[in-house]
Amino acid sequence: MNRKIGHIVITVFVVCLMVAIYFSADTNKQVELDSGYRLVMGTFARAVVIAEDSNTAKKCIETALAEIHKVDDLMSDYKSDSEISRVNKDGFKTAVHISQSTYEVLQRSIEFSKLTDGAFDITVGPLVDLFHSAEKKQVAPTKEQIAQAKSKVGFEKLKLDEQNRTVKFSVDGMRLDLGGIAKGYAVDKAVEAMQTGGAIGGMVDLGGDIRCFGTPLKGKKHWIIGLQNPNSDKDIAGRDVMLKLQLANRAVATSGDYQQFVLIEGKRYSHIINRKTGTSTEGLSSVTIIANNATDADALATAVSVMGSEKGLALIESMPDTEAILITSQPEYKIIKTTGAEKYIKYKPQDDNI
Repeated sequence: MNRKIGHIVITVFVVCLMVAIYFSADTNKQVELDSGYRLVMGTFARAVVIAEDSNTAKKCIETALAEIHKVDDLMSDYKSDSEISRVNKDGFKTAVHISQSTYEVLQRSIEFSKLTDGAFDITVGPLVDLFHSAEKKQVAPTKEQIAQAKSKVGFEKLKLDEQNRTVKFSVDGMRLDLGGIAKGYAVDKAVEAMQTGGAIGGMVDLGGDIRCFGTPLKGKKHWIIGLQNPNSDKDIAGRDVMLKLQLANRAVATSGDYQQFVLIEGKRYSHIINRKTGTSTEGLSSVTIIANNATDADALATAVSVMGSEKGLALIESMPDTEAILITSQPEYKIIKTTGAEKYIKYKPQDDNI
């Protein structure tokens, strides 16, 4: 399971990068507000909104960021008082009542698990914990330790009761990790809040999970999204871009092992765990999914990372309105993409008037 927190994998390139709002005496003129980057969910969040007036724009930014914080409060396994932490603590002893939002994410997670034959699985928490513990001790997990952790993993062991809106574990020691879907869900909720609040257009970026709607200012037809070069150590201020995407009313998410990994006895292990092998994935440096919403893009990016290029591409090719851009592991860093991905790639970085 991909936690995907702490680093931004994709960078948004919009016309205005200043944290500013453009005022006009003409009340019919649209304004743009950029929140700048805020720290939340262990990563950076940014919202850009296009609205008819400054008050609407401000309210849209506030409600969008509030939705992201709400999801963090519900689903973070780092917060001891979150719903997910409560489920992880009591889920084997009793059925735990949860909010509609958390239940919706768990329900969608199981759907993705079935779709991907377990490549996406939010119950991999015991395996994630095992490798983090191994990193601290600098001793690689044994086959016996991996087997023991695997016995506590499996979406089939997660019991949801829709009528009572509860969740229960069928095996003691299970632990949920929503790192591969919660950020995408938070982005979708933030976008919905902006649209409900009267935004004409906008973009939300949460640690590289991005969704945009409407159009930017100054006559642009698309939002321009930069896909980071995995063979680069530049930080957020100087992100090295491998290629740019042009998107409108779409979402994009990238899962990669080039920034999120554990190092044990000199060997690098991806933070994305394959529940079937009980260890980290190999073969792909990054997986970028373009979809209709960020929840789908987030979960599928994790799943394809586990499935590998052949099976992963086959899955995405079979799904409507969904595309993938894969970058193989070092040293090749070869780009592989689905047949429909080409239309989103912008090949003239010097020309943003598209």
